[in-house]
Amino acid sequence: MKAIYQMPHQTSTSERALHRASDAHTSHRGIAARTSGRIHGPVNRLVSPGMAGSYLKPFVFLDYFDFQSTGETMFPMHPHSGIATTTVLLEGGMRYEDTTGASGVLKAGSVEWMRAGKGVWHDGVPLPGQRLRGYQLWLALPEALELAPAQSQYLEPAEVPVVGKVRVILGQYQGAHSKVNSPEGIQYLHVSLNAGESIELQPPPSHQVAWLHVGSGSLLSGMERIADELVVFEEGDQAVRLTAEHASDFIFGTARKHPHDLVLGSYSVHTSHAALRLGEQEIARLGEQLRASGRAI
Repeated sequence: MKAIYQMPHQTSTSERALHRASDAHTSHRGIAARTSGRIHGPVNRLVSPGMAGSYLKPFVFLDYFDFQSTGETMFPMHPHSGIATTTVLLEGGMRYEDTTGASGVLKAGSVEWMRAGKGVWHDGVPLPGQRLRGYQLWLALPEALELAPAQSQYLEPAEVPVVGKVRVILGQYQGAHSKVNSPEGIQYLHVSLNAGESIELQPPPSHQVAWLHVGSGSLLSGMERIADELVVFEEGDQAVRLTAEHASDFIFGTARKHPHDLVLGSYSVHTSHAALRLGEQEIARLGEQLRASGRAI
């Protein structure tokens, strides 16, 4: 599917006044951009630095996957540095292993948090004979954490806080706090609504970046219909009001804007070229250890 991003256009003084007057009447947060993503095998890449990550940062990559597993490795042992990855598994199961020493099985409803920091390798192998559905999100880490020691957390479904129709993956929502040790200034929610149900999602203070992806069903945001796509909302602090046309589940992310340019490596995102070099050096060191043990190509 072709990505269709539409950046907000520059408005005149009169247009801005009209928008403010309309907002005051409807209290509606508009949609600035939308995309159906780009398909790569079983993965639909919804966000990347070349698509939207440059103005959605700290959200820099987002993949949605939905396929019938044959048990083949989906994510072979591979490295990262400077980022954190969050996997939200909605259906199916997956074996995991990483170089922090953690290993086990994720089941439906589980959450994986991997803060790569200075460098880490990890993998994911779907359990055979199951439909595997979920998301993997990459977050650019703040400068203070981009070269910190790697850290992993794996939450069972019962460990993910629930407030009504909302599961709190990262950050907090209405007083419920995720157990994930994520940086401040990030909120990541998984929401399920029945047909006809409505919800108002108010981002925390100073969270100007906001987006959502509908995995199943369809939503109405004002007069806009959202289905099988990712939408980026206009920057600001207004709430997002949504109504489910049909039974729907979606993810919703908000954050303070990442203040640094994105310096990219093959598997890494850093705030400077110097930090990227250090991350790639640690990745190479860990890779040599894995290859010596026969655990990496």
